[in-house]
Amino acid sequence: MKRTYSVPKWLLLCLIASFATAAVAQKSGGTLRAPLRENPGSASLHEESSISAVQTFMPVYNNLVMYDQQDKMARPESIKPDLATEWSWSPDNTVLTLKLRQGVKWHDGKPFTSADVKCTWDTITGKRDSNWRKNSHKMWYTNLKEVTVTGPYEVRFTLGRPQPAFLSFLASGWSPVYPCHVDGRVMRQKPIGTGPVKMEEVKPNDVIRLTKNRDYWKPGRPYLDAIEWRIMPSQATRVLTFVSGQADMSGTSTVNTNTQKDILAKVPKAICNATGSNVVGVVLMNHKVAPYDNPKVRRAISLALDRREFVKATQGEGRFGGNLMAPPFGVWGLTPEQLETVPGGGKNVERNRAEARKLMQEAGYGPNKKLKTSFFVRASSPAFLLGATLTADQLRSIYIDGDIAVQEYSMFTAALIKGAYQMAFETSGTAIDDPDAVFYEMFMCDSIRNYPKYCNRDVEAKINEQSATVDPVKRKKLAQALDLQVQNDVARVTVYQSTSSACWHPHVKGYVRSINGIYTHHRMEDVWLDK
Repeated sequence: MKRTYSVPKWLLLCLIASFATAAVAQKSGGTLRAPLRENPGSASLHEESSISAVQTFMPVYNNLVMYDQQDKMARPESIKPDLATEWSWSPDNTVLTLKLRQGVKWHDGKPFTSADVKCTWDTITGKRDSNWRKNSHKMWYTNLKEVTVTGPYEVRFTLGRPQPAFLSFLASGWSPVYPCHVDGRVMRQKPIGTGPVKMEEVKPNDVIRLTKNRDYWKPGRPYLDAIEWRIMPSQATRVLTFVSGQADMSGTSTVNTNTQKDILAKVPKAICNATGSNVVGVVLMNHKVAPYDNPKVRRAISLALDRREFVKATQGEGRFGGNLMAPPFGVWGLTPEQLETVPGGGKNVERNRAEARKLMQEAGYGPNKKLKTSFFVRASSPAFLLGATLTADQLRSIYIDGDIAVQEYSMFTAALIKGAYQMAFETSGTAIDDPDAVFYEMFMCDSIRNYPKYCNRDVEAKINEQSATVDPVKRKKLAQALDLQVQNDVARVTVYQSTSSACWHPHVKGYVRSINGIYTHHRMEDVWLDK
């Protein structure tokens, strides 16, 4: 029997009123202000890899698809349309067809079409020269065979094999669509996007100002008139700026356990939380430079580093972990029992270091012949310098003496890319909570972000195998085995997994931080100020 339901008139009126209230609740106007720990390398997100770039410039652009900015988990189920209105896969999961939004304009007034999509990914895959200096995420798309324009508002991505992570890559903050008609040199300094804000001005070591795109294709968005980032290398200054009310948000690398206590003592209504960052603290060794080309030396270094001391040094912002982010934030990471099997993962530090000293002696070093080295580190956060200092202190126990060389961000990154270093301490982040993001960027032989220049063809084959595996349970086992293999190879030494804390004043509305990564939730089009 068919059932029918009627809604009481009083309830219907209440529902209508509540919807109307929700619709007008957001206030338009105002400038969102936040500190930034360093000058971003550039505004060209396809060329960059630092949080300082993506959190600043993601609002300038749009993706084909993106993670729901109001969902706390960046997961495949939360991917929603952006410049693409809908998409579909072929029966064999190798062809992705996307229908595109019509009527969208670039910030310079020119129309967005499917040609822009093809230009963007042809540049990423190396089929087109757009004068990029770097191509930081090229390795994501080694499985992408072709992008075909099937109409002015339809494109087709053809893959060589199924790849469950592919759509997630497109949803990352690092995957904006670029205009065909704008040269890469311009995109680094004065980017043209389709996003909710436009570039207004950049003053190095001072301010980056973004202003509202009044022709934005989403009606009513953005709410903010402007976003203003003030460059403040000093963590103490960033904290003071937030506490004093001069900033609406704390910015990156500002909040840890101690600073949060100070903030909440002075601003008790501040909203603070900690999330998984998808960032790991790593000690890097240049495998192309002696003696780090010697597996015994690399293994000795891994054995000598006490991960638990590194975790303590992060003041509550670090966890013992491997390359893949572990629960409760991520879903792929190693268990504590698995981690104890990697060199230096066990709790008996003295036994680890005794084994390390034996390996160093076999490599020709000892009390009377110490390995002299230099530890590169970037200057933008006290956490980086602390990590480098702790590395240097611990490695003295195995006949390694090194000085710490502090580098400005762009110089530091350039040295890592070129292999113009011996050892370094770095925090290394990946875009999404998926093994493909970690393994393709960090461990493929030709990846620009494979800073140690580690190359193992067997590992590459296994990276491709797990990437093509559709069964998530089987894929997780393959991914965890890979994580253990690269750690036993000492491709790099992962000393902790980082969490990320931030605070904002309660008048900042509509802002959501992702639980499982810091590189996805920065579109800012839903954020508004209630003041």
